[in-house]
Amino acid sequence: MAEPPARPRTPSRDRGGAPLPRAALGRVMLTLLLIVIGLALTLTVGLDRRDGDGDATAAAGDQRRPLPHAGLPSRAVAAPPDRPRASDEAQLQAWAGEVSAATGVPARALAAYGRAEMWLRGERPGCGLSWATLAAIAGVESEHGSVGGRRIGADGKLTEPIVGASLDGSAGARRVADTDGGRLDGDREWDRTIGPMRLLPRTWQRWGGRAIRDGAQADPQNIDDAALAAARFLCADRRDLATPRGWWDAVLAYHDSVGYARDVYRAEEVYAAATR
Repeated sequence: MAEPPARPRTPSRDRGGAPLPRAALGRVMLTLLLIVIGLALTLTVGLDRRDGDGDATAAAGDQRRPLPHAGLPSRAVAAPPDRPRASDEAQLQAWAGEVSAATGVPARALAAYGRAEMWLRGERPGCGLSWATLAAIAGVESEHGSVGGRRIGADGKLTEPIVGASLDGSAGARRVADTDGGRLDGDREWDRTIGPMRLLPRTWQRWGGRAIRDGAQADPQNIDDAALAAARFLCADRRDLATPRGWWDAVLAYHDSVGYARDVYRAEEVYAAATR
């Protein structure tokens, strides 16, 4: 923590003992005022950086530190209205290009998030899922599949698979025993998160599917398939992500950490602001 500024002398008189001129006294008062403002700002920033999960003092309207279930991220522009048939691909790609220019998120990833929103409108019309929630999660989890210098190919597949550390309870990690025999994550003892959405193998096995109906096998390392699986998981249990409770319940189910949910919230706010 930075040292506080030295307390200035109170210069009521100059060295000769005469009263200070009015202009000099005004400069002194201005200096004192600036010091007080600086200390107040320092204290404010310091308090804002304390992002503890149990904080109940943050204002509900403070976008930097939203309270669980007390608010909802602003709504981003919607994905194209049609169902994701082959004939809609050009419309989706055009939309992804426009949103990419506004947000800086890669267009190939945005096509996957937008496609998942389109699918869920039909599968779960009451879910209210926005592509921006998926984009915010993917940004936090894997930098939209680009972590470690990876890239997303034209077919949606990563140039190198993403496999997390063993969830063996060490270093603060959860303990999740193997659920896939190592088929998806290469670990026969513990589960590991996989793909650009960092899904658990059991989550993928329940919610995974091929987002583009081309007959190919679904793949958690494919951004389209991973985004669809994540969307289905978020919309499970009849959650309505267009409500504060539904949104927070969904994101906390994805990763049980209020700090994590706040990161997703803030990222989604940025995407919403960029596309309005």
